[in-house]
Amino acid sequence: MRYDCPVCGYPDLTEPTRSHGGGSYEICPSCGFQFGVSDDSDGISYDEWRESWIDQGMPWNSKGIKPPMNWSPQHQLARVAPE
Repeated sequence: MRYDCPVCGYPDLTEPTRSHGGGSYEICPSCGFQFGVSDDSDGISYDEWRESWIDQGMPWNSKGIKPPMNWSPQHQLARVAPE
């Protein structure tokens, strides 16, 4: 099963971002948000991270994972409802 990033809409996270035990600690390869760290430890909201990522030009974050063919951050964002 794949999960959507609630920050940028990337559709291929491998774990649910949140559970009863907290964040998954997975890092979104698209926007770079780390669930359980960026939010819980650093206190950054999804909206704050999203705004910063957009301001930076929506760059692909991962060095080890290549973006999908025809990757469009604008298309991804359409999948996200603001907090």
